[in-house]
Amino acid sequence: MKPLLKPVVMLIHKCGITPDQLTVFGFLIGLLAVPLLAFEMWYGALAAIALNRILDGLDGALARHANLSSSAGGFLDITLDFLFYAAIP
Repeated sequence: MKPLLKPVVMLIHKCGITPDQLTVFGFLIGLLAVPLLAFEMWYGALAAIALNRILDGLDGALARHANLSSSAGGFLDITLDFLFYAAIP
């Protein structure tokens, strides 16, 4: 996966986006799946969930690339992941 993520991570880093910003953005995108599921808009919900999972993988890669890994960032990531996992079912 690293060779596929590297160009995307470098582009995100050049745009000045931090790993925490990416984590929060990915969480918000994932939460869009909740109303989409409620209104039975299955493909839109699937797209939101898939984008959430992609961004969740990119935030850690970005943190490592930018040398910004921290316990606080890891805590934010896992907390928002659990909230996302609780909201979707």
